[in-house]
Amino acid sequence: MKKIYLSFWMILSSFYCTAQGGLNNLLNAGLDDAKVFAVDYLKPATEGLSYALNQGWFNNAKSNKKYKLELSIIGNTSFIKDDKKSFQMNINKYENIRFTDNSQTKNVATALGNNDPSINVIISYQDPVLGSQEVEMELPSGIGAENINLIPTAFLQGSFTVFKGTQIKARFFPKTKTDEVEIGLYGFALQQEFTAWLSEKNKFPLAVSGLIAFNHLEGEYELENIQFVNGNDQKVQTKTNSQLYQLIVGTKLNIINFHLAYGYLNASSNTNLLGTYRVLFSEDFVNPISIDSSDKGQLLTVGTNLELGFFSISAAYSIAEFNSATLGLNFTL
Repeated sequence: MKKIYLSFWMILSSFYCTAQGGLNNLLNAGLDDAKVFAVDYLKPATEGLSYALNQGWFNNAKSNKKYKLELSIIGNTSFIKDDKKSFQMNINKYENIRFTDNSQTKNVATALGNNDPSINVIISYQDPVLGSQEVEMELPSGIGAENINLIPTAFLQGSFTVFKGTQIKARFFPKTKTDEVEIGLYGFALQQEFTAWLSEKNKFPLAVSGLIAFNHLEGEYELENIQFVNGNDQKVQTKTNSQLYQLIVGTKLNIINFHLAYGYLNASSNTNLLGTYRVLFSEDFVNPISIDSSDKGQLLTVGTNLELGFFSISAAYSIAEFNSATLGLNFTL
C-alpha cells in the first residue's frame, strides 16, 4: 500500500525519489546539468497531472433547478501514452554527463516511465584534493517501474444553483499528511446554461452551457536515504494551477441524458527541490532546483448521466494528450 501511495504522490508532485535518489544524485554533475535533465524528466508528469485534475467538473449540459444542491464523489483515471514515458537524452546538452557506452543519444525514462534495462551514466566532477574524478550512476526511472500506467485522481465536489441556469461549484481533496508525504487540492467553477435564458415559447431542444474552472494543488515530499548526497531539510515542493474553459451541448431528458463538450486547458506548475545538498565534491547546494512549466491543450468529452430520483450516476470519456475516464456518484438535495 505504501508503494502505491508513494507512486500516486510522485504523479501529484511530479518528482519522486527512485533508485536511491537518482535524480538528486545528478547534482553531482553540477546544477546546470541537473536542471537540464529535470526539465525533460518532469514535463510529461506535470502535463498529465494538469489533465487529470481537470476532469469531472460537470455531468450534464442542463442545469439543476434553482437552489438545488448537488454533492458528488468523483473518480478519474488518466491513461499514460507510451510517448510520455521516455524522452531522448542528448549528451551534447550536458557538460559533465556521458553514457557508459559513449552513445550520443538514448531514450531514457521520464517520471512516468521505466528504464528496463537500467541505464547508467558517467558523471565527471572536481574533487578538491584528487582533482578530476568520475563516478558511475544509474539514471532514475519513474512510476513505470511499479507497472503503473495511469494517473488516478479523486474529488469531493459540490454544486449549488444560485440563479436559473447558473451553478457555482467547488471541489477539494483535504490536505493530508502520511509519513513524509503531504498533499491537498481545491478548485472552483462556474457553469451557465445559456438555453435557460430562453423563453418557454423559444425553448431550444438541446441544453447549451459554458463552464470556467480553476484548480490548485500543493504537495510536499520529504526526501531521505539519498545515495552520494548528504545534507538536511531535503524535500520537494510542488504547486500546480490550471484553468479550464468548456462549451457543453447535451440532451434535456428526464431520466438519462447525454452530452458532448469541447474544452481548452491552460496550466502552470512550479516544482522546487528545497534544502541543503552536499555532493561528492563537498560543495553545498541550497534550494538548488526550481522548475516552472506550462501546458496548454484541447479536450473533447462525451458523457452520460442516469438520474434515479435524488441520486444519479455519471460517466464520461475525454480525448486529449492524456485520455481520461471519469465516474461520478451524485446526490441532489
